[in-house]
Amino acid sequence: MNQEILILAKISLFQGIEEAGIKDILGCLGSNVKSYKKNETIITAGSKITSLGIVLSGGVQVLREDILGNRMLVTSLGEGDIFGETFACAGIEECPVSVIAMETSRVLMLPINRIVTPCTKACSFHSSLLTNLLSLLARKNLYLNNKMELLSKRTIREKLMAYLSGEAKKNHSNSFEISLNRNEMADYLCIDRSAMSREISRMQEDRLIKYHKNYFTII
Repeated sequence: MNQEILILAKISLFQGIEEAGIKDILGCLGSNVKSYKKNETIITAGSKITSLGIVLSGGVQVLREDILGNRMLVTSLGEGDIFGETFACAGIEECPVSVIAMETSRVLMLPINRIVTPCTKACSFHSSLLTNLLSLLARKNLYLNNKMELLSKRTIREKLMAYLSGEAKKNHSNSFEISLNRNEMADYLCIDRSAMSREISRMQEDRLIKYHKNYFTII
């Protein structure tokens, strides 16, 4: 439990809350920790979400499929990352995405109704938790807007440049390593993997980028 508290103390949802307060929160909210094997489903598309999840160890992927079965990678998440908060807060009856464990993972689940409902114990940390949740939802909205802008690009090259430019900005360097493999990258950008790989090679030939495996440099 102490290791879990240390992880939670570093994430934005618990910003400004001391470790002792975090421990109290977990008891007050009725939290529980679940373990998942690689490729095991954490959330199934079409189900109702009543809790947000926090990755304590391992990694998960958020996936969306269209009616034809084409898969789109929404995002990959690791230790300390949060998922499900938007759908849980919205009270959506059928979640549009699935969440899958990429490796052996442990996830902390927090019931959303216990977070947004005033605490009968008048816990001093509850208002801080709500404020942090609102900030988290606002940042998630910005992320989704950026993702929509990326997907609105018309050509594979435009999508790749938008994605790589975003990674460069995130890493504060024109040289960086991406976390996605080629299949995941193609799913994330909603493009054919083979066509994407060909375009990456052409972009290097045109001296727009240099790359080796997952290491890229924007020239």
